[in-house]
Amino acid sequence: MTHASGIPGRTLWDLFLKKLWGINSFDALHVFFDALSSLLVKTKEDLQKDAENNVVSGSDRMLFSRTSPFGAFIRRAQLEFTRLQFHDGITLWKSLIVYREPTLSMWRRRNPTAGDTTFDVNLMQDNLGYDHRLTQIMYCELQSESRSDASFSTDDLEKLLEFLLNSLPEVGDRVTDEIKRQFESMLSPGITVPSLSHYVKFLDSWKAGDYLSSFDNLHRYFDYTMHNRDRTFYQYALLNLAILQADFNCFPEAIAAMQETISTARENKDMGCLNYSLSWLYHFSKAHSGELREVQKSGVLGTEKEALAFLKAKSKEASMWSLLSTSLLSEAKLTLTTGDSLSLAFENAMKASYLNVTRNVTNIIGTQIMVQSSIFSRLGVSYLAWSYGEVFLQCYADNSPVEDVLRCTCKISYWLAQNGQYDHALIHMDTINRDTLRTLKHQQHWMAFCCLLKFQRYLRLGDLDAAEQFLSQSRGFDSPGDDMLFTISILEVRLQMRRQEYSKALRLLEECFPEMEENEMDIFQRIKLLTLKARILDMAGIPQKGFSVALRAASLARRARLLPALWEAIGAVCRILISLEEFDAAAKLLRSIMPQVLECEDCELAADCFSFLADAYIGLAGEAEAGTAERKEQMTRALECTSGSFDEFSRVDDVRGQREMMAKKAIIMRLNSDLILANNCAAKYLHVKKASESI
Repeated sequence: MTHASGIPGRTLWDLFLKKLWGINSFDALHVFFDALSSLLVKTKEDLQKDAENNVVSGSDRMLFSRTSPFGAFIRRAQLEFTRLQFHDGITLWKSLIVYREPTLSMWRRRNPTAGDTTFDVNLMQDNLGYDHRLTQIMYCELQSESRSDASFSTDDLEKLLEFLLNSLPEVGDRVTDEIKRQFESMLSPGITVPSLSHYVKFLDSWKAGDYLSSFDNLHRYFDYTMHNRDRTFYQYALLNLAILQADFNCFPEAIAAMQETISTARENKDMGCLNYSLSWLYHFSKAHSGELREVQKSGVLGTEKEALAFLKAKSKEASMWSLLSTSLLSEAKLTLTTGDSLSLAFENAMKASYLNVTRNVTNIIGTQIMVQSSIFSRLGVSYLAWSYGEVFLQCYADNSPVEDVLRCTCKISYWLAQNGQYDHALIHMDTINRDTLRTLKHQQHWMAFCCLLKFQRYLRLGDLDAAEQFLSQSRGFDSPGDDMLFTISILEVRLQMRRQEYSKALRLLEECFPEMEENEMDIFQRIKLLTLKARILDMAGIPQKGFSVALRAASLARRARLLPALWEAIGAVCRILISLEEFDAAAKLLRSIMPQVLECEDCELAADCFSFLADAYIGLAGEAEAGTAERKEQMTRALECTSGSFDEFSRVDDVRGQREMMAKKAIIMRLNSDLILANNCAAKYLHVKKASESI
């Protein structure tokens, strides 16, 4: 613009300003657009008319071809201006005034007579200032500070909405109130509303749990899309509808919509939509297997391994690396669920990790780290599992879906509660971003898990009424998930065990087994139920009936390499052996697993194993002759194990466990004829009981 022009003393910038400020009225704007056709080469019809009217069409100017990029742009601009409504034309005129206003000072250098009302020649001719009533009616908003309507176009809004849509599904959050206000201010001054705005409203209503609004906005968006693009995007409308129906527990409608999505995607040869739909249907079958019986009978999915093999092959062919990584991680989860080789699960997790790094699939890295953390947790290496969770939250949480961040936060809080750090667990739950909790589903999951943490605390403190209240609150939320439902069922059984209502606890536990068989429950959950059943039978005074159940749980845990579950099952077996007076066998088993039990960092499991080992040593001491060194040695070992169990129970504030250990310790002291220490233990027992009652 600083280059010299053909006119002496004038640069290209000066000529541009002259042309720009020459449009000094709304009528001049019409004249400008009408004159644009003179920049184009005339058509054969125009040349024929000029010849008939004896008009000479020669020109020294260079004209644009009507089919060239510049020619097409000029014709499109002229056409769009002609199609504008009067209000939109006035808005364009005011936008031009605001656009060229910063150049007023430069225009005055060449034209000193230019004033504040130079933008409209009518105001200058009639000497009308800003304070005149007519000027106030026409251009009052030009004097205000909020003139954002001139800064962007409908195309700019569409690009902003596309960017927003690309970010929202990745993280899973709702649109913030600040962004809503900004977009409303952009859409208010007569700008054509892009159809994508309906899709943004659909996502926001969906995350807020407003089924009717989300359903309405989804139909509005795809009505506009189908009107402009025929049936090209029809399968995506069905895909979104299926996901929406499933999220609001309308499972039959969701399955029907997804089946139609698959058929339409096959018809249109849209492999991306087809592969994603099949992947969604597979994960839906894992979460709600009972709803897909008819689909599974039809053979659409095949077996789980066949479905995953198909998804891996097709995603690799279509270069859908995100879907391929997800399929590998799903295969690793399936391996853990069925209790197959852990080396295969590690292999699939490493393949997914390599794919995420080489193909820059950042949004799957968090899921991959969570799978690796689950593997280490099932191996009993709790510290390593904890470290993986912390790495995920510290390094990859920003690029991961909020569902994974919420799940990892809950898992770490659960580990903290296992070690008795209830306050730290609740503080860690409060680190969740507030925007995440604006989504109804995430808020309900967060509140349900907070209730479960408080339930565990009050259950161990002995306040069973408060614990039952928190348990009922956690049950009151919709669709907490299969894992959460299983945890709630287990904790309800434990509540009845604390109340010594073993028949009711056993009945609740038996209700879980048919559901376990129906939904093909995780092997870890199966082992947990079997172990708990053995414990209930033992506490009810019929331990022999639980012996085969405990052995079966231990066998399954050993085969699946679920070490924490294996140690718990072995503890149940040893408790039954003690009741059968097989003290030596129980002591040997417990001594062999105690290092691994402590490595799991589960205070309750360690406390129970120490308690069982103390009972075994007391049994061995009873078999020894009175006054012998062997009996004294066994009593000393029992005392050490009782102290260890008391310490572990104290870490988790388990009042009942502390009282039982103090009672055992007092009995051992009395048997050792140490009455002073026995009285001290009895006094401590009363102190713990009184402290629990005061709480």
